Parts: sequence; structure tokens; C-alpha cells
Amino acid sequence: MKHLLKTTCLGALALALSLAGSADAKVYRLQTSQNAGDFTLQYLQKEWVPRLTAMSEGEIELELLPIGSVVPQAETLDAVSVGILDGMHEAVSRFTGKDPAYGMFADMVGAYDNADQGQIMCFNAGGREFLQKLHDQYANGTVHVVGCGPYTRESLPSKVPIRGYKDLEGLKIRAPEGLPAELFSRAGAVSVPIPFSEVYTSLEKGIIDAADASAYINNDSTGLHKVAPYPIFPGIHSQAILHLAFNIDVWNGFSDAQKAMIETWYAAALPDLRRHADLLDRELVARDKAGEGDVEEVIDWSQEDRDAFRAIAAEVWKDYAKLSPLAQEAYDVQANFLRQYGAMKNE
Repeated sequence: MKHLLKTTCLGALALALSLAGSADAKVYRLQTSQNAGDFTLQYLQKEWVPRLTAMSEGEIELELLPIGSVVPQAETLDAVSVGILDGMHEAVSRFTGKDPAYGMFADMVGAYDNADQGQIMCFNAGGREFLQKLHDQYANGTVHVVGCGPYTRESLPSKVPIRGYKDLEGLKIRAPEGLPAELFSRAGAVSVPIPFSEVYTSLEKGIIDAADASAYINNDSTGLHKVAPYPIFPGIHSQAILHLAFNIDVWNGFSDAQKAMIETWYAAALPDLRRHADLLDRELVARDKAGEGDVEEVIDWSQEDRDAFRAIAAEVWKDYAKLSPLAQEAYDVQANFLRQYGAMKNE
């Protein structure tokens, strides 16, 4: 009986210590580039945030916040810099207004065949180091980049069929400022720079005909295919680069072991997000091709049309690189990788 009582007391003590440790956990608030209902945000929050909490034995817990929930999306870098936010999991394109280099690095439209290539560029071929250099320039060394990369080749939801690049002529297409807007403009469309949060209503009201929006799964989960039932898949243009970054004081507050833990965690989370999104995209495409969703037709461009569109994109890259010294460097980092990878030859 005494042994049982002793064992019970020790168990209660262990539980109390465990709970005390959890109570000491720090919650780090990170604003993201996704709407609250997006697959991307939900998947990371459900599947990967708890893993970091477990890996750190309750010492690190991330709270991923929807786009614009604390500050406007273009001000996320500044908010992290001054400590309003602990960090961000944000699209690099949000900061194009600071320097064209952000736009060039964020989405060299039409350059990559798949998200794996973009992740390799970021983690293994100088991309992350360049992004750190860029943030150091515009955030005065107050933001630390953990990692970066795209997780999808975005589809293009449209209210009307776009069966090739010539069908872009005269269409009003929502596109973020920078390379995407310039590419669609040069291809004959009218680029409309509306916020991501207004894409659905703009499509619904006919303000735009199509939208550079997000992955097929995200466009489906937010209902875009109900108002734009002619998506292009696989996508023709965007592989937007996301990145995980922390305020430098927050980052320096982590131990060396915790820093390594966060780096390893993100290096695993981003590729998993890519694989899972790709699988779900293809499941939804199969469903929609079978006529079981909101989509009227899933459109896949011919290789000839894709090549013609990329030729237009290549001219945009070169011209955009001339806009600032750092934009040229952003181009060089990616072009050097693509040539090494064998994915860029004559551009």
C-alpha cells in the first residue's frame, strides 16, 4: 500500500512538473500569407506546428495567423523588424515595393517546372543567403531568415476558357505587382493589382476574368472554382516563394539546439507541404475532370503554348533585373541554379 501511494505521488509530481513546463512554453506569433480557410495554413497549423512543440518538449509553440490579421500584408517585414510580430511565414512578393529584387526573387514567373526546383534553389544554391542579404538591407539586420521555397506551381482559375497564350488577349487578370503583372500585360492581358483577400468577390462581380491566386487545393477550398470554373492545371506561371523568418532578438533568444531544431523542422515541413498539396491537387483534378465538382473544365496548355509563354517571361526576367542592382543579383542567383540544373539554356 505504501509502495502504491509512493508510486502515485511520484506520478502526480511528474505530471505537475510536466504541466509546469508546458505553462512556461512561449507562444510565438507569426503572420502568414494565407487566408484563414486556406489548405496551406490549416495543414501547417494542424500537422506541423504540434511537431515543433513536441520536438522542443513544449518550449516552442507557433501561432500562425492569417494574412493581414495584425498588419497589412506589405508591412509584415517591418512588423517583424520592430517586434510587433515574432516572425512570419510570408510570401516574399509582399515586399516588392521596397526593391524590385523582392519581386524578382519572390516569383521568377514561368522559370521553374516544379516546386522541388525552387526549394533546391532556396536551401542549397544560395537563395536563402540572398534573401537574408535583402532583408539585412531593408530591415537593418533585425530579421533572420530560417528557410524559403515554393510549395506549389499555382493553377490559374478563370471565368472563361484560356486554352493557350493567345487567349489571354484583353482579359482582366488579377496579378500581384512585379513580374506576374508585367508578364500577363506583355502577353496581352490587362493586369489588375487587387489584394488577395478580394479575389473571390472580384471574380464573382466580373471585375476580373481570371486570377493569379494560389494552389489548386487552396482555390478549391476558398470556393474560387465556383466563380471561376475554368482552371489551368498544371499552372503556367507562378511558384511563389514563401519564407520563415523571425525577429532577430527572438531568434537570438533561442538556444543553439533550438535554432537547429527550428531549421530542421522547417526543412522537413516545406517539402512535406509540397508533396501533400501536389497529391491533393491531383485528387481534386481527377474529381473535377469526372464532373463531380464546381469546375466546368480543367485546361492543360500544350507544350507549344507553354514554351511561347515562357519566351515572353524570359524577356520580362531580363528587363526586370535591370531595375536595381539587387534585382540583377536575384536574377543571377536563380538563373545560375537553373542552368546548373539543366532547366534553362537559351534564355
